Amino acid sequence: MRVDETFHWPINKKETMNEDIFQGYKGEALALLKKYSVRVWGTAEVETSRGHFSGTILPRSENDDDRHIVMKIVTGYNIGIDTDTVLSMKETGYKKANYKIPEKEFPYTQGLPHVKLLGTGGTIASRLDYRTGAVIPAFSPGELYGAVPELADICNLDTEKIFAVFSENMGPKQYVALAKKIGEEIEKGVDGIVIGHGTDTLHHTGAALTFMCQNLPVPVVLVGSQRSSDRPSSDAALNLMHAMTAAGHGNIAEVMVCMFGPTSDEYGFLHKGTRVRKMHSSYRSTFRTIGDTPVAKVTRQGVEPIKPEFHPRRKDRNVTIIPTFDDRVAMLYYYPGMKPDMLHSIIDNGYKGVVWVGTGLGHINKEMYPAVERAKAEGVHQYMTLQTIWGYVHMFVYDTGRDMMAKGIIPAGNMLPEVAFIKLGWALGQTHDPEEVKRLMLTPVNDEITEREPYNGYLVYQGGVPEVEEFLKKVHK
Repeated sequence: MRVDETFHWPINKKETMNEDIFQGYKGEALALLKKYSVRVWGTAEVETSRGHFSGTILPRSENDDDRHIVMKIVTGYNIGIDTDTVLSMKETGYKKANYKIPEKEFPYTQGLPHVKLLGTGGTIASRLDYRTGAVIPAFSPGELYGAVPELADICNLDTEKIFAVFSENMGPKQYVALAKKIGEEIEKGVDGIVIGHGTDTLHHTGAALTFMCQNLPVPVVLVGSQRSSDRPSSDAALNLMHAMTAAGHGNIAEVMVCMFGPTSDEYGFLHKGTRVRKMHSSYRSTFRTIGDTPVAKVTRQGVEPIKPEFHPRRKDRNVTIIPTFDDRVAMLYYYPGMKPDMLHSIIDNGYKGVVWVGTGLGHINKEMYPAVERAKAEGVHQYMTLQTIWGYVHMFVYDTGRDMMAKGIIPAGNMLPEVAFIKLGWALGQTHDPEEVKRLMLTPVNDEITEREPYNGYLVYQGGVPEVEEFLKKVHK
């Protein structure tokens, strides 16, 4: 498609010169906007061969093609309109949007609990960068109140930005800093702590803080969102309200993850930081407790425990902070045909711990045995977890398992692989004595290893089965 490059703008020359009215547009898309005198941030009616569209013209990502116009339609979703389909366009209004949420001073209400919000970044504190088309960590914690004023009905909120990173950039340095900060805030007298965090590694941080922050007198609640705040289906606001309720009013003084329960917005779940895992890339109800049930349900009205036993809130300020971590730990996910050079490389590069993610009851192939023996001889601590996610390591059942234990691999019960990885780094930050590391690894801090799974701790629904389909018609996913 080619369009006339001749352009007569219906505004004054000064405005044309001073404003970037074609943000990110180029080529065919730019020529089309010029032809019909439609600006970025202008509201427009667009007739296409595929139908009529109304909405706001948005900036383009500078890295994308030149044959689409981006429009935010009335539902709040963004669509791309192929330039080849456009029959006509008409600008009906113009108001340049400000996608930065203004910070507001949080009001104080006598009698409400004092909650501290620690911001680390992630989708719960983000906006859309129209220059690149990416979601970026851009909201400060103070801006969250500007976006969710209902928080003022739940607690007296104090906010502090600790980091501004996506969760893939969280690691030992951040775990240690957060643990120390939690200790400081508890000493100051807060009634609860909420940590805003990206969802991708939320469960890693939940495990790290469980080990580093023990004997908590108040709740520490990690919260994120699967969908950014500019989307109509965003879970950010409700997750924040649920997390603030759990931190300020709940009676469960543990490190927990707070996210959607069902895919609808009826209630959230509180999961133990050591038994939770992200299980879906995009579902809002992505987090699931593995091998157990969630600790509690939470709504804006309060917290309803599911598990009868938990660490209750206390009035004292006593807490045990153990902010240690040795990052020379690796996780090896075993696959058929794995070569021993994988483990040799880890040893050669000075790693001090390996968490195996083995098949079945906890197995790897015999070709790895010499490397496993070398690792033990050179002081590398090795622990076995499972690819099956649910269940327990049982290395006494087959000869393979017995051989591996004899060569230095220690079974880690039903500890989740990511949790074992975090715990081994935490343990090695305190000692490298094999027996003391083993004691730390196999002594549960908060249910990372349990004696048994409850009957309803393993539920995987399989679509297509008549009884499951009937069940799904009656309940939420």
